[in-house]
Amino acid sequence: MDEVDEETRLHLVPVRQRDAKEFVAQWHRHHRPPPGAVFAVGAADQHGVLRAVAIVGRPVARHLDDGRTLEVTRTATDGVRNANSLLYGAAWRAAKALGYTRLITYTQDGESGASLRGAGWRIIAQRPPRRGWHCASRPRTPRGTENVARTLWEAP
Repeated sequence: MDEVDEETRLHLVPVRQRDAKEFVAQWHRHHRPPPGAVFAVGAADQHGVLRAVAIVGRPVARHLDDGRTLEVTRTATDGVRNANSLLYGAAWRAAKALGYTRLITYTQDGESGASLRGAGWRIIAQRPPRRGWHCASRPRTPRGTENVARTLWEAP
């Protein structure tokens, strides 16, 4: 997108997981698309152009994967304003409609969380930096997100 239009009106649109992952690959600042998902939702402008996506899946942390909890594992936008707040709210409504009782997400240190606060989410924990997931029994490739503190958020 050239210049972000301050008057852009967004609306929710269905988006296939494959398309959401492609959008994340193109627009996300520091993460690749997640490997799996339960559902995805998009935000399009008045011309029908997809401007942002949210991907929701099972919680990454095994101890939170209780069958009633989902996690927003990625959001990505092309820079359009207010898209993440719209998507976080929609993700929570969709999760509840599917019978889930809890929706969480994380922000990295240095991210303000303004979109989450705008959607009514609240901080429930601060997580210290982690060295990464690599270990001798299960080698992992560093992704550049190691050693970063995170904040855990929960939908209202």
